[in-house]
Amino acid sequence: MGRKRKGRDISGWLLVDKPAGWTSTAVVSKVRWALDAKKAGHAGTLDPEATGVLAIALGEATKTVTYVTDAMKAYEFTVRFGQATNTDDAEGEVINTSDERPSDDQIKEALQRFVGDIEQVPPQFSAVKVDGERAYKKAREGEAMELAARPLWVESLILVDRPDADTCVLELVCGKGGYVRSIARDLGDALGCFAHVVVLRRTWSGPFDAEDGVSIETIEKLARQPELDAFIQPMEIGLSDVPRVNTTPEGAVKLRNGNPGMVLASDVEYGDTCWAALDGHPIAVGQYKAGQLHPVRVFNLPQSGN
Repeated sequence: MGRKRKGRDISGWLLVDKPAGWTSTAVVSKVRWALDAKKAGHAGTLDPEATGVLAIALGEATKTVTYVTDAMKAYEFTVRFGQATNTDDAEGEVINTSDERPSDDQIKEALQRFVGDIEQVPPQFSAVKVDGERAYKKAREGEAMELAARPLWVESLILVDRPDADTCVLELVCGKGGYVRSIARDLGDALGCFAHVVVLRRTWSGPFDAEDGVSIETIEKLARQPELDAFIQPMEIGLSDVPRVNTTPEGAVKLRNGNPGMVLASDVEYGDTCWAALDGHPIAVGQYKAGQLHPVRVFNLPQSGN
């Protein structure tokens, strides 16, 4: 029989403004330790050298992670022209160079190719699996891979600054599964000059904004202290993009037991994914069918709320 995981049963979200040099997994471990939380996870991996919002789910909020990772996200990043690297960022080895430099108008024109439904090939150094193994592990061993292109919805991609001829600053808003490094690499190819990412920051992710993020320094300073709990946000924030319906006390009992329960809905349709609340507190998320919610995930929160 497995050992029971120790820690506090706390549920909600802690937003972290991730610094460069930290892996997303390391941030989760730091937060879990600082809060003495029994369970924690993150919504959307950031590269180690990237900064910005990293939403850490605690307890029952981990059941809503998929709804945050599926949401739109925004990035601000600096592209370096004239060099291609094997990692598509500044951490890698330079593999191609060019003396060509695009004008602002050329950049703006090329960016239009990357808006809407596009296909992009992940970087060689990425977490996609190839024959059951992470691509970055194979890449570190010197293996070149033919990675399949993946679909991506790009809401917008605009030029926001041009510090000098060698660099530009772009703002990207996209859906799930986007690789900013691939955008930079493919933009360089489209402009005939090669390119890679040198600075990357995620400014918002779904309902979460980097400006609301807590620093690692603050987390370390307040670790294991009640003051850190004040930064925890309600778990239902992770369901901001999912329609809400209300249930009855009787319906809540059925939903908590994993059975369909009656809900009061006016603006959802048959088959829609939504979440049910009783007195404002999350009960379950599932599919709406003829006046009932058929639960997919049930939240084991105290009945008086979280």
